[in-house]
Amino acid sequence: MIAGMQVTALEWTITIVVILGLFVFDFFAHVRTPHEPTFRESAMWSAVYIGLALCFGGVVAWKWGATFAGEYYAGFVTEKALSVDNLFVFLIIMSTFAVPRIYQQKALLIGIVVALVMRGIFIAVGAAAISAFSWVFYLFGLFLIYTAVKLLRESGHEVEQEEKRDSRVVALAKRILPTSESYDGDRLITRVDGRRAVTPLLLALLAIGFADLLFALDSIPAIYGLTQQPYLVFTANAFALMGLRQLYFLIGGLLERLVYLSYGLSAILAFIGVKLVLHALHENSLPFVNGGAPVRVPEIGTAVSLGVILGVLVVATVASLLKTRERAQ
Repeated sequence: MIAGMQVTALEWTITIVVILGLFVFDFFAHVRTPHEPTFRESAMWSAVYIGLALCFGGVVAWKWGATFAGEYYAGFVTEKALSVDNLFVFLIIMSTFAVPRIYQQKALLIGIVVALVMRGIFIAVGAAAISAFSWVFYLFGLFLIYTAVKLLRESGHEVEQEEKRDSRVVALAKRILPTSESYDGDRLITRVDGRRAVTPLLLALLAIGFADLLFALDSIPAIYGLTQQPYLVFTANAFALMGLRQLYFLIGGLLERLVYLSYGLSAILAFIGVKLVLHALHENSLPFVNGGAPVRVPEIGTAVSLGVILGVLVVATVASLLKTRERAQ
């Protein structure tokens, strides 16, 4: 692990408390009373959360230096881009379960909190694995390259793939839990003929939670390819997830126009996968690779990584908007 970034237990505690406080504020200020947020509300709070994320990068630069700030920003941009792809899946889930718009906020916020918890677990496991075994970078790198190829193959068929996953999750849930056929406001559990039953809103939450688990499997290895600092991995993920609910309502209609986003994300994951493999070779300790000695290969710096990630996202977004504009015309 790269030395130099010392984060105290107090700093960890303060960070986690502040992040949890922001989610609690979001619930009581916007989600507790069911409503469909306006464009103005979504735009304002999306800007607030992105502003907080950018300001936190300044705090990292002030306290730990520009190198770690660069790693944080690269991780944040990557996780935010992956989160936008997640929104497309959430949109499919909401449509599949016909979740009323006024109740979608609650489902999204709970799903995002579940995602943060699961990512926290994966981050801790990943940090422990990296500390104990340097060859884990080989696994992370190869897994990301595999994921990139899989994402490329599924491009254009996301709806069918997600509906298959949802049907499996729902079928399993219905076998185990008594379910109701209709919504009961924003309740997750209701009563049918005097018996407790889960509502379709809870089933939608289960589908979102399962999707979050799959997203965590992709996103955590990806960000560990940009920074090996667990604190930066956690905060980049947390700030990327913050404001995701508002972003869902802000760009919901635009998601369908980002037809090349999957291709861009595939390229980014493949790039980070190659970066991880190169790093693993540079730190090699496997006896059957170069006799257990490090391999002299070039390593990709943070500035180059950030430039490639931003460049790919810009190209994918612009190409998508141009393509869908031509199609509309």
